[in-house]
Amino acid sequence: MRIAMFGTRGVPARYGGFETCVEEVGKRLVARGHEVTVYCRDTDRAQTGKSKPRPKQYLGMHLVHLPALPKKITETFSHMGLSVAHALPNPPDMAFVFNAANSPWLPFLRARKIPVATHVDGLEWKRAKWGSVGRYYYRSAEALAVRWSDALIADARGIQDYYLDRFSMPTEYIPYGAPILHDVGTDHLDQLGVKPQRYHFVIARFEPENHVDLIVRGYLRSSCKYPLIIIGSAPYADQYTARIERLAGKNPNIYLLGPVWDQLRIDQLYAHALTYVHGHSVGGTNPALLRAMGAGAATLAFDVNFNREVLGEYGQYFADPTALAELLEKAEALPEETVSRGRAQLASLDRYNWDVVAQGYEDLAARLVYERGLPRTRRTPGGDRLS
Repeated sequence: MRIAMFGTRGVPARYGGFETCVEEVGKRLVARGHEVTVYCRDTDRAQTGKSKPRPKQYLGMHLVHLPALPKKITETFSHMGLSVAHALPNPPDMAFVFNAANSPWLPFLRARKIPVATHVDGLEWKRAKWGSVGRYYYRSAEALAVRWSDALIADARGIQDYYLDRFSMPTEYIPYGAPILHDVGTDHLDQLGVKPQRYHFVIARFEPENHVDLIVRGYLRSSCKYPLIIIGSAPYADQYTARIERLAGKNPNIYLLGPVWDQLRIDQLYAHALTYVHGHSVGGTNPALLRAMGAGAATLAFDVNFNREVLGEYGQYFADPTALAELLEKAEALPEETVSRGRAQLASLDRYNWDVVAQGYEDLAARLVYERGLPRTRRTPGGDRLS
C-alpha cells in the first residue's frame, strides 16, 4: 500500500507523541513492504522565505517538507491544507491523519476516495494555551473527525471512553510502544557532574498541563539533596517558561537544560535517574512516560486516569507540590526500594510494543483500503510495481 501520514511536525521525531508514533510506525511499515510518505513542517520557509536543506528520505520513509503559518492557532491547520493539496494529484491508498484539529480537510481526501483514519488527540481543548476560540474550534473539530473519518484511533482507554460517551463512537485502540533501554552508558552524566541514581529527572514541553512549575515548587518544598534535572521548552510559551525560570531562581540544584535533541543523552538521563517525575495531565498514552518505564526509572506521576492506566501499581502519584515533596524525600530516603520499583515496571511493558502497534496500523489500513477496492498501486512477488 501507498500510505501517507499527515498532521505532525514530521520526522525525525523531536517534539511529541504523534511524531514518535509516525517515526516508529512508519519505519516498520516500510520494512513490511509499504511505501510511506510523511508530511513535515518547514517553519523556516514560512518565517524567512528560505528553507534549510532537508532530507528527502528518512528510515525508508519519503519526506515532503511544506511550510506552515508560524502562529499557534494556524500552524497545524495551514500545514495540513498544503499537505492535502500536495497529495491529491497523486493520491495515496491510505491516509493516517494525526490530530482531530485537521478534520476540516478530511472531505478533500474522501472526495478522492482515500480512506482516512484519524488519530485523535488527548482532549486538546483542555489545554490552557487555547483561548475560548481555540477551545471551541477543537471541540468542533472532534465532532467533524467523528463524522468524516473512516476510523478513529485512540492511544488510551480514557480517550476511547471519551469518544464513546460524547459521540457514541467506537475507536480503534492502538497504544504507543515502549522502547526498552539497555547499556546506554553514563558519559553525559559525567559532563553534567551527576551520578547514577542520585538525581531526579523531568522531560516535558513547557505547558501548564504538564505541571513543570508544580514539579519545581514541589522540589523546592522538599528537603531533597539530589539535583532536579529538567529538559524542555515550548513554542508560544514564553510567559510559562519565564515563570519556571523565576521559580528555579538561582538554586544550584535545579538544572534547566532547555531543549535537548541528542537521544542518547536523554536516554542516559532516563536510565540512571532515581526518579522520573511525570507531570502530564492531558493526553493519552504518553511516549515520555513509556520511555521512562522502558528505562526502568521509578516514576512519580501526576494523578490522572491516563497515567494510572499506564503505570498502575508501579507508579506513585501526586496532585500538588506538598504530595510531590513527600514522594521525592521518600525516594531519597529509600533509594534501593525506589530503584527496585522502577526495574519492576519492565515486566508490564509487553502491551506497549512498537511491532504490535505497527501491526495494528497495517491491519487497519488493509481493512479500510480493501473495503474500497484494491489499492491503486500493488507489487508483484518480485517487488515490481503494477499500476
